[in-house]
Amino acid sequence: MIYHLNGTLELCEEGSCVIDCNGVGYRLSVSDNTYTSIVGNVGKSQKLLTYLQVREDAVELYGFKTSDELSAFKLLITVSGVGPKAAMSILSLLTPDKLSMAICGEDTKTIAKASGVGTKTAARVVLELKDKIAKQVFATSSDIGAQAPISFAKSSNLSEALDALVVLGYSKAEAQRALGGIDPNMDVTKIIPIALSKLMK
Repeated sequence: MIYHLNGTLELCEEGSCVIDCNGVGYRLSVSDNTYTSIVGNVGKSQKLLTYLQVREDAVELYGFKTSDELSAFKLLITVSGVGPKAAMSILSLLTPDKLSMAICGEDTKTIAKASGVGTKTAARVVLELKDKIAKQVFATSSDIGAQAPISFAKSSNLSEALDALVVLGYSKAEAQRALGGIDPNMDVTKIIPIALSKLMK
């Protein structure tokens, strides 16, 4: 398994790039987000994390600028009917953070805007990844829980939802407004989508 490539960026074009490592040029498929972040480094040293796909008829190498994008890619390809190309298409449209927000908010319309990804596929992405994304967000939010004073101390569900929304990139004030009026006894996995739907309006 090739974990990463670190060499000279020889070529960078939309959808792919070539990294020269000790005289061997490796072509990698990349998302638009990774392309945008590295296109200015042609001729310079560049490091990309990688995912190697081996099929009967081809071997394909995918490159990622960040570990978050690689993790999102690995999650996406676990979804039934979503292959590496569809996953890269989604990640070309959405950053990992925005993808997490779309999934938690059940925003299938946004995901379906990715090239080659229809409404049914977007619905499967939300259905199959919603719980996984929520668990990751909650795990991360627990790390900041001690640092962020919570005004919803009487409701552990709202407190957890608040931390999760902060992890997703919203300010504490925005998260508190979105959580206002939501039943504190509701399950956290139901609170998050409701709050996100308010924030996305």
